[in-house]
Amino acid sequence: MVDSQVVLNGQTIAYTCYAIVIILVMGWFGIKITRKGKSSKLSHALFYSFVGFLVVLGVSLHIVTYHTIPWARMDINRADIKPDKVFNITVEDHQFILPSEKLIINVGDKALFDVTSNDLTYGFGLFRKDNSMLLQMQVVPGHRNDILWQFDKPGVYTIRSTEYSGPKGAQMILKDVVEVIAK
Repeated sequence: MVDSQVVLNGQTIAYTCYAIVIILVMGWFGIKITRKGKSSKLSHALFYSFVGFLVVLGVSLHIVTYHTIPWARMDINRADIKPDKVFNITVEDHQFILPSEKLIINVGDKALFDVTSNDLTYGFGLFRKDNSMLLQMQVVPGHRNDILWQFDKPGVYTIRSTEYSGPKGAQMILKDVVEVIAK
């Protein structure tokens, strides 16, 4: 599975370039149609070539990045995947209730986080040491809330609520409770 940080960096570069091209085309179009003195005729062929290029580029970006999204392939084949570990987590009164003090996962294992809320809508997110997010989902009471993730390298992660659930929600942090270890 591709690390989500790698995906984020790649998409940041790709979509920044895409946005710059769009802004340049809009600027060129604006200058072309508001210019005085010379003919303000805009070549339809040139304009629609740029628009066509942007459409092809935008669709291509989505197609190319489709299989780099870390969870996409697993979600598509989810019915055929049996998790190596299942962690049943309950959230109630602004607290995560874990099945054990630490959640230990082996590198390469597929872990299913099955999170149940008994009162409010919360978020469930795993965060790296540098506070960047590895994964997250919304936890809605009365609905199935689970996420399947394969861990490819060792690490220690913090669980945080990623959804506003009132002022107490900001305190919903369990530091270093998920540990991924080498087999």
